[in-house]
Amino acid sequence: MAEMNMLQAVNEALSIAMQADERMVVFGEDVGHFGGVFRATSGLQEKFGRDRCFNTPLTEQGIAGFANGLASNGMTAVAEIQFADYIFPAFDQIVNESAKFRYRSGNEFDVGGLVFRTPYGGGIAGGHYHSQSPEAYFTQTPGLKVVVPRNPEQAKGLLLASIRDKNPVIFFEPKRLYRASVGEVPAGDYEIELGKAEVVREGKDITLVAWGAQMEILEKAADMAAKEGISCEIIDLRTLSPWDIDTVADSVKKTGRLLVNHEAPLTGGFAGEIAATIQQECFLYLESPISRVCGLDTPYPLIHEKEYMPDAFKTFEAIKASVTF
Repeated sequence: MAEMNMLQAVNEALSIAMQADERMVVFGEDVGHFGGVFRATSGLQEKFGRDRCFNTPLTEQGIAGFANGLASNGMTAVAEIQFADYIFPAFDQIVNESAKFRYRSGNEFDVGGLVFRTPYGGGIAGGHYHSQSPEAYFTQTPGLKVVVPRNPEQAKGLLLASIRDKNPVIFFEPKRLYRASVGEVPAGDYEIELGKAEVVREGKDITLVAWGAQMEILEKAADMAAKEGISCEIIDLRTLSPWDIDTVADSVKKTGRLLVNHEAPLTGGFAGEIAATIQQECFLYLESPISRVCGLDTPYPLIHEKEYMPDAFKTFEAIKASVTF
């Protein structure tokens, strides 16, 4: 075990994967000698050469198209989109090409060795162009996997699994945790199974579900609730597409209540999909309406960032309302 932050864990995962797979290349805006805007790819060009870690022009659509071309020819392509807010110019390439490559060829060819890494979310005073959480847009696209880690240990294992998965993966990294989240990380090569949620804390009164940076918020809210005698079960979804329905449903059948928290806006957020599915799976077990604690339906505000965030206090109030319904 070694103590490291999330950036170091991501960097180590990339280095291990590149060492094991000579077909793997890492590319994106400023990822080469500069090491990326957050330094996630620092040292990779020096270690593996300019042919395997290199800068691209400032064109997200071009990055995604280039990634599709590489992956379709048997390369392991790991493309960085510098901020998730700028993944939208690449949207057509990702949802109409990456996601459908295998399907449209009848499994004759695919882009299975493709990962798009991108930092998402607020909490860094980035304003409306550097704070968005666009994960839900991609969960509606069959053929893509969507993965979000909550800490360094998870980031390393999930990223290694994503790089080796036989499907294209979008790997959202919570940027406000890059240096803030520090923890013990297993040495060497390991993977964490995609599509499998984790019960982080067991409880009996209400199930709390989140992913990425919001897991810290859930834990703080659960600690506040515990002082009021409320026992919270906390689940980290980890993979949003495909998501682990069984683990969440089993928990809700035990607790009778569900709260979902995410930083993206409420309307059209992935919490709605979770709520609809669990209502169908667990209707006769529910003791109160399913609760969603999410971002606001507004462009991400700079000066009012704290008001926008679905923080521990909002979550705690929603927990109490659910339990006393």
